[in-house]
Amino acid sequence: MDDEILRAANARKGSPFLNTDQAAHYIGLSRRTLEKMRTTGDGPRFRKHGRYVRYHIDDLDDWSRGHGKASTSDAGIRGTRR
Repeated sequence: MDDEILRAANARKGSPFLNTDQAAHYIGLSRRTLEKMRTTGDGPRFRKHGRYVRYHIDDLDDWSRGHGKASTSDAGIRGTRR
């Protein structure tokens, strides 16, 4: 796990592409949550490089910025309750 964290921290110095574990750590989610979001289309953009899923750091940053909230009562993407 420490290797994954180190690789994610150094990603900007090298390749901007992260695997699922690195991307999940980068945005503070579990790997499983990110995988579920990928199947439902709720998560950040991803790319397939052959059979491998990769996330570009800019796409992770864009997704994160788009999910900012001003308060805990802000409705989410799917949220319609108040």
